[in-house]
Amino acid sequence: MRAIGLASAVLLGAGALTSCVPAADAAIQTDFGFSVMPSTVAAGGEVTLRVERNEACQGEAAVNSEVFDMVTIPPEESWATAVVDWDAKPGAVYDVEFECDESSGTARLTIAGGRPTHHPTHHPRHPHKGVHAGEGGTLAGFDLKEIGLGAALIAGSLGVAYHFSRRRTDEDAG
Repeated sequence: MRAIGLASAVLLGAGALTSCVPAADAAIQTDFGFSVMPSTVAAGGEVTLRVERNEACQGEAAVNSEVFDMVTIPPEESWATAVVDWDAKPGAVYDVEFECDESSGTARLTIAGGRPTHHPTHHPRHPHKGVHAGEGGTLAGFDLKEIGLGAALIAGSLGVAYHFSRRRTDEDAG
């Protein structure tokens, strides 16, 4: 009987943890791939904007954000660079919208504290190819309300699991 109680507690805890994932941070599916590298940059810094060319993105790609001027990526290219405005607020998270042919998607760009110490003068023809990755372990999309709600759900599920695992039936007592 203890194994059933333990299994119930584990399943209840797993359910509580999976329900704590905020919907806003879910991956947005588009018909083409895109990225902003790096995803965190200081005001005045430079970012590389990439699109993955496929059937859904063959024409000119437009990249727009309130933190830099609109950038167009010609059909024969898959990347371009943009300089982040000097007055971008440190710690702020800005949306970067990619539009190509009939598809669009949004990435996030976080502004780090401080200013870049140098301005790059060398721009390689083809930047280093890296892994197409998301925000990783960042906490950019979380706020205190979501963290508190998640903690309350986890604490409640652990309390209920403890209660049911400690509850004695007539068979166990006798």
